[in-house]
Amino acid sequence: MIEAQSFVNSITSAINGMIQGNRDMREQRSDRRFAGARVVITGAGSGIGRSMAEEIVAEGGRVALWGWHKTNIQEVADELNERYGSEDHPVAFPFRVDVSQAPAVNRTALKTIEALGGVNVVINNAGIISGKPFKELDDRSVRQTFGVNSMALFWTTKAFLKELEKHRRAIIVNVASIAGFVSVAGQTDYSASKYAAVGFTNALRAELKHERASVKTLLVCPYYIDTGMFSGVDAGLLRQAMHMLSTDTVAHTIVDAIAKGKERLFVPTVGGLATLLSALPVSLADRMLEIMHANDAMTHFVGRRDAQRSEASTEASPES
Repeated sequence: MIEAQSFVNSITSAINGMIQGNRDMREQRSDRRFAGARVVITGAGSGIGRSMAEEIVAEGGRVALWGWHKTNIQEVADELNERYGSEDHPVAFPFRVDVSQAPAVNRTALKTIEALGGVNVVINNAGIISGKPFKELDDRSVRQTFGVNSMALFWTTKAFLKELEKHRRAIIVNVASIAGFVSVAGQTDYSASKYAAVGFTNALRAELKHERASVKTLLVCPYYIDTGMFSGVDAGLLRQAMHMLSTDTVAHTIVDAIAKGKERLFVPTVGGLATLLSALPVSLADRMLEIMHANDAMTHFVGRRDAQRSEASTEASPES
């Protein structure tokens, strides 16, 4: 227990430094880094998707807001157009779409390219979590989780890749999770879907580089974010070092990484230690997770279960 506490304390200062660094970056950033950019953001009706859209538009970009809830994305579009656009020159375009369905993605991609006049950035941000133990998972929940968190990456990439290849600089951003490297109890479907997202992005990056394509990739692996998806999560001893991340901090960090051309991003940076933890002998890694009470994190999980139940006749909300 003492060793675990020492480990936690040793990274706390690093976390605090990163948070201050993010604040400094927000103050020093260029105001027009996304001038001319035409960006698609899935899960744009709330959370980090909404925050990224606002920051990109504020820095000169135009955005297609993809989301399941029509009201949400329309509200975001109206707000952004009122603040940054005009009647003759809108900067935000809402599109209601279920990203887990390939036909819907293909149809909406064509409309999006026409509306924006092209696309050179695709941000796959939509995500859902059931938060149920494996024995309580029903087939529908598993299909929804993989449909939004994993398969959607295939469908959007297929739908936009030819368009992206027309541009001298283009990027596909996949928001995965630290859970794509380290798994804990209560996240069998979620973690598996995020491992798939990590593997997909790594293999896609390899193919694009091998082909010397102009399209780059960015893999984003955040810790728990205060979007509402992870309400009730208790990170155990880790909460002393890695607090629940704010939506704006994560959104800004991702936008900044896109502008700088990064290829992999852990939020917070110390989250990259997950790669080391996953490389440890299984018995040692499991022991560390137990000591830190990481496997108790989902015990009191609430998340957006009520919102997902209200969509039971259709699909769960694919927004993060």
